[in-house]
Amino acid sequence: MLPVRFSRRPLFLLASLAMLVGCGDADRGGVAAGETGGTLIIAMPAEPTTLLPPVSDANQDAAVINAIFDRLAEIGPTLETFGDRGFRPRLASSWAWANDSLSIAFTIDSLARWHDGQPVEAADVRYTFRVYTSDSLAVNNRAMLGNIDSVSVRDARTAVFWFKRRTPQQFQEATYFMYILPSHLLASIPMKDLPASPFARKPVGSGRFRFANWEAGQRVEIVADTANPRGRAMLDRVIWSIAADFGAATVKLFAGEADFFEYIRPGDLGQIARTPSLRLVDNRALQYLFLGFNFRDPRNPSQPHPLFADAAVRRALHMAVDRAGIVRNVFDSLGAVALGPAPRALIPDTTAFTQLPHDPAHARALLDSAGWRDSDGDGIREREGRRLSFEMLVPSSSAGRRSLTVLLQEQFRAVGAEAKPLVLEVNTFSTRSDTGQFDTYMGGWSVVPGLGGTRQTWTSKGSGNVGRYRNPAFDALVDSALTSFAPAASHRYWARAFQQIVDDAPAIWLVDQRAPVALHKRFIVPPLRPDGWYADLADWRVDPAQRIDRDRIGLAAASR
Repeated sequence: MLPVRFSRRPLFLLASLAMLVGCGDADRGGVAAGETGGTLIIAMPAEPTTLLPPVSDANQDAAVINAIFDRLAEIGPTLETFGDRGFRPRLASSWAWANDSLSIAFTIDSLARWHDGQPVEAADVRYTFRVYTSDSLAVNNRAMLGNIDSVSVRDARTAVFWFKRRTPQQFQEATYFMYILPSHLLASIPMKDLPASPFARKPVGSGRFRFANWEAGQRVEIVADTANPRGRAMLDRVIWSIAADFGAATVKLFAGEADFFEYIRPGDLGQIARTPSLRLVDNRALQYLFLGFNFRDPRNPSQPHPLFADAAVRRALHMAVDRAGIVRNVFDSLGAVALGPAPRALIPDTTAFTQLPHDPAHARALLDSAGWRDSDGDGIREREGRRLSFEMLVPSSSAGRRSLTVLLQEQFRAVGAEAKPLVLEVNTFSTRSDTGQFDTYMGGWSVVPGLGGTRQTWTSKGSGNVGRYRNPAFDALVDSALTSFAPAASHRYWARAFQQIVDDAPAIWLVDQRAPVALHKRFIVPPLRPDGWYADLADWRVDPAQRIDRDRIGLAAASR
């Protein structure tokens, strides 16, 4: 899932900007009394893996979990992560910093209730932290909680977070990476058994939607929590209709059996444009694509990679690629050249560091200097009997990455390098890339607000650094940027960090991606938040004048 966390999600090809339709005036209007009700059906090409937030790591889980559970505070539309100024209350009605800023006391909203009617208490917060940091569970966000020393309970409504050190991201660490769990339902279950517990398929949360039903292979349903102190969700219910694959999911969309589909492919855009009931909604997702190099030999990881341990080879291949051209070719105006290991929207100053140029002549010269020559005239360079030849792992689920691979292959060959695409089913692709069984891989990251995830994905000890790029100078610059309380100084450190990693070329930074979604025109929605289109799902509503039969079923019938 990865709402707030950092993770790899399947990324898909997008195409024409002309197809996009932004939110209309109605989207920005107020909500009149009596406008609640309606049913949203979401086509989903895969079964959820779990609805237990700490162990969820699948994209298809994220929206359901986000609708059912709450965080202590929620990040605002600006995605500001410096201190607490960008956050708004959620389960916590207020908070207070200690004088030394090494602790934050959160006051739980006195009206907050679990969906079984029990009050949300500070003990739930303490229990949640224990689950997210348990050694018995595989928690993806655990690495983001390393600066939190402990959580204590001052009284029934006050939970205190204690930090190891002051950082500008303390508040985000305490709030963004954990959904609060009901300890009265879970504390008696051994931690290791939580993923297989009934709760993982029938959760009880505190959000404006409550869980209703999960029919394996068929659907997941949530309904409005009419007693929620923050107000009931505008819709009566949301149903994730599970399809066997992407093709079947799009069939549901175009047949009118579904109202929403997240994973639009280029071949679908024309049909969306010809379908009067549908529109595309802009979704500036925080995603970027890259070709990652492996620094270690996949056949003998104790040894450096015979090609990519050499910075000259990596830089040469980077300079061989016309990134602007291939982005334009594959993504049209829905993609921009990625500048480094983060989407442009999160980089403080995109002009403060320089890019490796597209310069095939320089690339050839670098390879010549590194001893790679075409001695047999077949167009591919060799050195000491080894060809400059390597595999590129590509997930079969991503049409965009497959198209990029074809273009990269052509441009590498132009400088004497042979790239051999290996298209793999997504789970096999993930297994091989996670375990370092690759020369290069077509990677994609969907990131959370702020740049804290850079530490997880590209620094020496980062769990997501599967290519095993190591540079202590880069690590130190990232650490300084993340710990500086002066925004200007932090920005300078980031500029140096990005320059360092661009120069090191552990990857070829390819595409900043946009990911519009298809939505039935009767829905009125706020602007989609880049870190998750579902962030404000409880505020989605149906235009009363355009309701169809399934919008009139009513809440009681929907919850059966």
